[in-house]
Amino acid sequence: MSGRSVLVTGGNRGIGLAVARDLLARGHRVAVTSRDGEVGEGLLSVKCDVTDTAQVEAAVTQAEQAHGPVEVLVANAGVAVDGLLLRASDEDVARVLDTNLGGALRVARQTARGMLRQRWGRLVFVSSVVGLSGSAGQAAYAASKSGLVGLSRSLARELGSRGITSNVVAPGFIDTDMTASLTSARRDAVLAGVPLGRSGTAEEVAAVIAFLASDEASYVTGAVLPVDGGLGMGH
Repeated sequence: MSGRSVLVTGGNRGIGLAVARDLLARGHRVAVTSRDGEVGEGLLSVKCDVTDTAQVEAAVTQAEQAHGPVEVLVANAGVAVDGLLLRASDEDVARVLDTNLGGALRVARQTARGMLRQRWGRLVFVSSVVGLSGSAGQAAYAASKSGLVGLSRSLARELGSRGITSNVVAPGFIDTDMTASLTSARRDAVLAGVPLGRSGTAEEVAAVIAFLASDEASYVTGAVLPVDGGLGMGH
């Protein structure tokens, strides 16, 4: 695979930015969406809130005008609002579900049109080990990330005959801004359950996504690939 048109949502930091940089280094034309802020050199920055259908349509149009029809989508944009469900507001729950799951559905629907015309495409959804194992205090987040599995596998069945694959990557405890805010005690408790005994890096997640986006993964679809150091084994 060389010179594909790629769109990464939530690509201005963390895993999304690592994915964008990795694919750029492999010679692809990469656009990233974010609600604010610029990104690194060589990447096309497109402002977009994935909860807004009109903004999603405009962002995909902008990416396609610059790079051609989107051939690889990495649906990474997401938010987390942690807290016990009995204390969660309707607004927080709706925001998490609409961003993490609804946003992924919107960008997949918009980019799939071009993939169908080309009879080639790669859809990669960034879920979480929490979406498979669950986590106290993250009910809405876990539900949204679990929903990506059903979404991806449905699209794998809908679009597979047109040469389009759809897969999920489920990262575990990865060094990002989100995990950096945890207390030392909480961090140690999570790492105690990781067989490899360490946290992962965004670059390690990006490498797996790059594989799923490649020609080498042409017979991989409907899969859920954990990148979690063994934290979620058995789920």
